Amino acid sequence: MSLRDIPLTTLSGSTTTLAEHSDKVVLVVNVASKCGLTPQYDALEAMYQKYRDRGFVVLGFPSNQFFQEPGEGEEIAETCRINHGVTFPLFEKTKVNGKHAHPLYAELTKTPDADGKAGKVKWNFEKFVITPDDEVHRFRPTTVPDAPEILAVIEGALQPA
Repeated sequence: MSLRDIPLTTLSGSTTTLAEHSDKVVLVVNVASKCGLTPQYDALEAMYQKYRDRGFVVLGFPSNQFFQEPGEGEEIAETCRINHGVTFPLFEKTKVNGKHAHPLYAELTKTPDADGKAGKVKWNFEKFVITPDDEVHRFRPTTVPDAPEILAVIEGALQPA
């Protein structure tokens, strides 16, 4: 099964896959509403608004793996909307590490970061950019979403303006 064929469940309970976004640059992020890095939601939303018409999408995967996303379903969606204006797609709470990690994260974590290190997600807001040609680029949590190295990958793979 390819990365794009792994079943995903949206926060509202619909089933989909990354294949729905096969022609887009996809930024997959494990998110949490009670984390010191939660303000990254604002940059993620700004990037989504700026680039979505050129084939870019942010996909947020709430995770309580680090005990900082206690909410469920609509509560998570409402918190993201009210506090950060989030309009990008959100998915059901997801385990990102361990033997019960979601298959998407089991695959994504095989990708090394800029230092050549693969393996488990270190914290909330770890980022994976997937280009339309299925290249995966990994950025650790403290790298802000609009960091030059992330924007270079995204802009390099986007459709022309």
